[in-house]
Amino acid sequence: MNLSHRQIDFFRAVMGTGHVTRAAELLHTSQPTVSRELARLEQVLGFALFERVKGRLKPTVRALALMEEVEQSYVGLERIAATAVALKGYAHGRLQLACLPALSHALLPDAVRRFALKQPEAAVGLTPIESPQLEAALSEQRFDLGLSERHQAPAACTLDTLLVADEVAVLPAGHALAQKTVLSPADFAGHSFISFAPADPYRQQVDALFDAAGVTRVLRLETPSAVSVCALVRQGLGLGIVNPLTALELAGTGAGGGLVVRPLDVSIPFHVALIRPSWRTAHPLRADFEAALAEAAAALKSRLTSAAQA
Repeated sequence: MNLSHRQIDFFRAVMGTGHVTRAAELLHTSQPTVSRELARLEQVLGFALFERVKGRLKPTVRALALMEEVEQSYVGLERIAATAVALKGYAHGRLQLACLPALSHALLPDAVRRFALKQPEAAVGLTPIESPQLEAALSEQRFDLGLSERHQAPAACTLDTLLVADEVAVLPAGHALAQKTVLSPADFAGHSFISFAPADPYRQQVDALFDAAGVTRVLRLETPSAVSVCALVRQGLGLGIVNPLTALELAGTGAGGGLVVRPLDVSIPFHVALIRPSWRTAHPLRADFEAALAEAAAALKSRLTSAAQA
């Protein structure tokens, strides 16, 4: 593949300005020259780099991936050429997904497995990010897809509900309350309870629930994540209420004893939403990954139902 510094210069200028005329001004050349060099570059690569939308150039997924390589090794033409060859075969057409950390181990592994069965050559990048940084990154169009607990779409995004399931109680193995099949708020009275951080919305819902029931718990431990709550519960340090995905994933595992999961007789919904950035060019494999997510969510919902009935 014969690439030139000139072609990459023109490509980089158009990516930076989003417009042929401005790129020409930046490079002190003419608009026809920029258009001609872009056409030559696309011919050499063997795929389109831009879509023409209302007089502006909208970069394709491959263009965005190639631009990342250009920025990282601007003078390394041999490496850029190798990346372009890989993109043509979609070996590096990486689907970028951002999610809450809790979902990176409790839902996404199964979704990635299902996706890989259908697209074994595709590459996927998973980036766990806490809210509100997660929603900000999606609004900035930095990812192809996102998974969040939010009910409202971030700016410049659309949102669809993927999964809704109630929060559950987690207890250390051998705890007296483990003999009950369903727990009520009154069961927690006088017991040590491991809470999320005070600003966490689920912490606030749980506290309001116990306040309304007039139940007093022993509150000594706080931690920011459901995984950490489960780890502390497993060590016999208290009880907790966490999202059912994490609880199901960690039930009965780990050093220091097992983890027992029980449903509650009150509903605290845990909401998982699929978020799509509106202005980022849709990745060609996004629909396949969304289908894998839907299958994984359905399978997880079935497991939760079976666990509740056990």
